[in-house]
Amino acid sequence: MSSAAPIVWSIAGTDSGGGAGLSADQRAADAFEVHLCPVVAAITAQSSQAVTRIEPLPPALIDAQLHALADDMRPAVIKTGLLGGVEQVRTVARWVDRLRADGPVALVIDPVLAASTGADFADRSTRHALRDELLPRATLVTPNRREARLLVDGEAAVPALAAALRRIGAGAVCVTGGDDANEHQALDWLDSTHARGWLASPRIDTPHHHGTGCSFASAAASALACGFVPADAVVLAKMATTHALRHGRAAGQGAGPVLARPGFAADSTLLPTLSFGDAPAIAIPRSDSARPLGLYAIVDSAERVQQVLAAGVRTVQLRIKAHADLRDPVRRAIAACRDAGAELFVNDHWTLAHELGAGGVHLGQEDLLALSDCERHALQASGMALGVSSHSLWELCRARSLAPRYIACGPVWPTLTKAMPWRAQGLDNLRWWRHMAGAPVVAIGGILEASQVEAAARCGVDGVCVVRALGDDPQASVPNLLRAFDHARATACRTAPPLPQPSLNPNTIAA
Repeated sequence: MSSAAPIVWSIAGTDSGGGAGLSADQRAADAFEVHLCPVVAAITAQSSQAVTRIEPLPPALIDAQLHALADDMRPAVIKTGLLGGVEQVRTVARWVDRLRADGPVALVIDPVLAASTGADFADRSTRHALRDELLPRATLVTPNRREARLLVDGEAAVPALAAALRRIGAGAVCVTGGDDANEHQALDWLDSTHARGWLASPRIDTPHHHGTGCSFASAAASALACGFVPADAVVLAKMATTHALRHGRAAGQGAGPVLARPGFAADSTLLPTLSFGDAPAIAIPRSDSARPLGLYAIVDSAERVQQVLAAGVRTVQLRIKAHADLRDPVRRAIAACRDAGAELFVNDHWTLAHELGAGGVHLGQEDLLALSDCERHALQASGMALGVSSHSLWELCRARSLAPRYIACGPVWPTLTKAMPWRAQGLDNLRWWRHMAGAPVVAIGGILEASQVEAAARCGVDGVCVVRALGDDPQASVPNLLRAFDHARATACRTAPPLPQPSLNPNTIAA
């Protein structure tokens, strides 16, 4: 991270017990190494056991704090917590509009409506002001289930609550599940432009959970400030909050505060799963006994399969995008790989591949999303090894829920093979993927020469995919590529960066 850390304004309440509010916001921001400006909107008298008084600040005093910051410390993100009243809400709304007139600013709303001890933080008029004046301006809203129902004035299933909040105008919604104590899993429902589904992690059994909601929202705001789109920001927020719960500690006679710390994002046990549909996806244990994938050739014909096998490749993907009859080339590729003792993955056409006896199939995330739940279950029950593409944190979370044979991370370098919106992942993200995925990782995208194969393999990945690097004559190109992979893998780096880098250019951070 550069010396000029991203700036987040947190407009929220104090907690004299140091557990929630601006205290929790500061700890979450510190875990991301962003700079948090604490803007006091309300003062509470509270301990670990009870809230005894709430005093909203006059709007003029909130306004003065924001004026003092505006020219010197312009925010990338504004996060709101306890605001205290209708006029305080309107003051924040005016400032969001004022700042956005000069450039993008994201807004994260933590609708603090009640304390975990039972104290009410917002009356009906304040709730309506939040809903009507701030939600339409929000990049992301992070209510718990009770707060979501209060905001929409009704009872509904969690996905319907999130959809209702998006119809009001919120760009993305994550309904957190910390207030549902009957589940073995902590389930948060994400509804955003890029991804929709259940984020699942094992529930942390701890009495020290004070400030969880504040930490989640501030972590998401910090991730947005670092350049992540909302879907990825929510993944990082869930990781940071789970980490904070693990490190919760007593600080009084009641629930102690959670504690987020730097380095959380390099802990592979914190990465959640994300469902493809409306049913939660729980990670399935997988075997790591399969051989390394090594140099992985992607080819477009059965003839090309035979060429790369003859050159020494032992992992092949047959990717034929348009063909009058796929049966013959797929059947020939299966036979050739079986004779050579090689592993074959058929791209896209999984039902045909299964019918013809292929051992593996590779699917992109759009292809997997297009399947029904029943079709995905049938794919998993087929016994074929599954390779899955991934380009972002939320796609990685979805991929790992399927216990795949491997997860592809790409594009590592810019690629012209196909048009895509993704930034090049780079070697740092490739190292992070390999450390975090919970499945073998292969590098793909923009790999044109042996030096790039060597650089990718040095990240410790299980395989490196090549397309154009094969050239016209695999017999000439493959030996150099194989040597580069084997040499680098013997001295691979096994550590992960403390945070991944964003892989998608958001059209605007405020969207």
